[in-house]
Amino acid sequence: MPASLDPRLLRAFVAVAEDLHFTRAAARLYVAQQALSRDVRRLERELGAELFVRTTRQVTLTTDGERLLPYARRVLAAQDDLLAAFAAGQARPLLVDLNTAGLATGRRVLHRARELAPDCELMARYESGLTGAAADLLAGRLDVSFGRFAGLDPALRSGLVQQPVRYEPMAVVLPEDHPLAPLPEVPVSALAGETLYAGAGNPRTREWTDLALRLFEGRGIRLAPPLPMAVGDEEFTRVMAKTGNPVLAVVDFPPRPGTVRRPLVAPVPLSPVSLVWRRGLVHPGLTALRRAAAHTARSEGWLRRPADGWLPAVDEETMAAGITPDGRPRPAATGRPRADSGPARPGAAP
Repeated sequence: MPASLDPRLLRAFVAVAEDLHFTRAAARLYVAQQALSRDVRRLERELGAELFVRTTRQVTLTTDGERLLPYARRVLAAQDDLLAAFAAGQARPLLVDLNTAGLATGRRVLHRARELAPDCELMARYESGLTGAAADLLAGRLDVSFGRFAGLDPALRSGLVQQPVRYEPMAVVLPEDHPLAPLPEVPVSALAGETLYAGAGNPRTREWTDLALRLFEGRGIRLAPPLPMAVGDEEFTRVMAKTGNPVLAVVDFPPRPGTVRRPLVAPVPLSPVSLVWRRGLVHPGLTALRRAAAHTARSEGWLRRPADGWLPAVDEETMAAGITPDGRPRPAATGRPRADSGPARPGAAP
């Protein structure tokens, strides 16, 4: 046995063990596949153990590889914690996008993270949509954002990491004089024939418009045509009064003058929210945010889905594939019927 091991070799091993694919693991680590294979072979030589069975069709862990994996993860997590701890005093501010002022999910996670890491400077930004924020994340102009990860282009997702935070119930914002406004809850079927605004034409919120279209399909709900994004309460109120169109939102959407917010039911549409950051980012503020997100989600039950919750299959799979706060892939959900991935069949309950 060697006296010490290069953490780079362990990181190469863990990447291959999690992806079971050398090409994908190399892309994840931003290294050449040949270099990754060389590091894995060197680790096998130093440990005197074969860690993978490689064929032309697949890669699988050996018994020794399965035995090494939990140890390697703990070593790498400890190394990351050590580096973060010693960088805390000199770390630059972490730029955290909360999408829209007043939304509760990101704001509550940020406030909790500031309590956990009072010496870190966590600066809020408002970029109005994960699609718009993703390019800034990859370019280093932002560090962290919140939103629907499955709605991003795969090319953007490949350079980012997500930690599921919440299945947020959706709502509809109605003019005060709308016929549905007196209802305490609005059944989705009651929106048939309505035209709802859901960010159509806004390039920064494409993931939200896509989620709306999946919900509206086959239910007789129309998507409102593109409009310039209304910024501020006064503009929001003016544009809503002019068009008369309800707005698709979430239950924590901040109140606006002249409107009422009503939760949607039967089914309960869910907006999946993840904490998102670029691959390779190491910062004590990110560690605090991830801990804060996990703690808040646990204490608030944010990741428990209602029995009649609606969620597209692509979002269910993407949230299941997110990583846990300790850096491990989240195990896929089992033993639960798949959520509704589209409209109800004719004659079926919505």
